[in-house]
Amino acid sequence: MTPISQANGTRVQRDVVSFVRRSTRMTPKQRRSWEAHHDDFVLNLPQGATDTSIAPDAQVNLAAAFGREAPLIVEIGPGMGESLVPMAQARPNHNVLAFEVYQPAVARIMAKLAEQQVGNVRIIRANAVEGLERLLQPGQLDELWTFFPDPWPKSRHHKRRLVTTPFADLVASRLRPGGQWRLATDWQDYALQMRAVLDSHPAFDNDCAAGWAPRWPQRPMTKFEQRGIDAGRHIYDLAYRRR
Repeated sequence: MTPISQANGTRVQRDVVSFVRRSTRMTPKQRRSWEAHHDDFVLNLPQGATDTSIAPDAQVNLAAAFGREAPLIVEIGPGMGESLVPMAQARPNHNVLAFEVYQPAVARIMAKLAEQQVGNVRIIRANAVEGLERLLQPGQLDELWTFFPDPWPKSRHHKRRLVTTPFADLVASRLRPGGQWRLATDWQDYALQMRAVLDSHPAFDNDCAAGWAPRWPQRPMTKFEQRGIDAGRHIYDLAYRRR
């Protein structure tokens, strides 16, 4: 953990996180989107020690937040929402909860949601690991999407990768029996790590007899994914089901 300073001058320990810390500076257009749509889509929660953490005693009533009871899908790190928005739009009978830490990305997502009149998405601007642990109940989750998480390519940074056995334990506790976890990455060694973690995990079955899943046609091609393909990287899809 890394010590950081708070406004009152005290020092706290910042946990190692799985996402790269980037600038939160917004353009004027993103600022307008944030101000216009924040109340419609963003769930405000008490913060922990940092601006991307969630207070240990935080709670959220998802039925109230969405205005209904419905099967729950969570996406971790949807970026600018290129795939999140059309995938949520195609699933009007599901509630879709997105964890995205970057405020400019959230502003872009909200603009797309408003433009496409997609009303079944809510966003939490915080660390998804804390969100799953502190906000969701056991068995509450129907499906988890983890598409192109930060790869942390350097060996010394692999400990920062999201998909680890402890995280798989957490996901298993939140998925209902029969619930699905879909993943994708364009980094081979990370794909192999995902396979090693999940193939050996007692709570998950690989949905694909061949091991690797075919590309999921319901996931729209994004600019990010296309850049990986253009750079010569293979896209690895995986699909696991909670026992």
